[in-house]
Amino acid sequence: MTAVKGHAHHAHHGLKLDLTVRADARRRLQSIRGHVEGILRMLEEDGAYCVDVLKQIKAVEGALGRVGDIVLRSHLAEHVVTAAARGDEARMVDELMELLKYR
Repeated sequence: MTAVKGHAHHAHHGLKLDLTVRADARRRLQSIRGHVEGILRMLEEDGAYCVDVLKQIKAVEGALGRVGDIVLRSHLAEHVVTAAARGDEARMVDELMELLKYR
């Protein structure tokens, strides 16, 4: 395990997202980018209503959470459920405990 900007990184485990899942996550993130750009435009307007800005921020948070769920589900399917077969249970438990700090 190597440290990357203060986070644990497993070089031997790549992002094993199914191509469909990867495309879905990418599409969602592009949509989120558009929402964030919309929030920035709102903040540049003199008449932006705080509640509207907060609603848009909450929508972005929810959308990011859904992308996180997609990546987490893939991780569970590709790495966690196969840990016993690899004899990797202890490391997976440690990794999941670390992950729970961010979810």
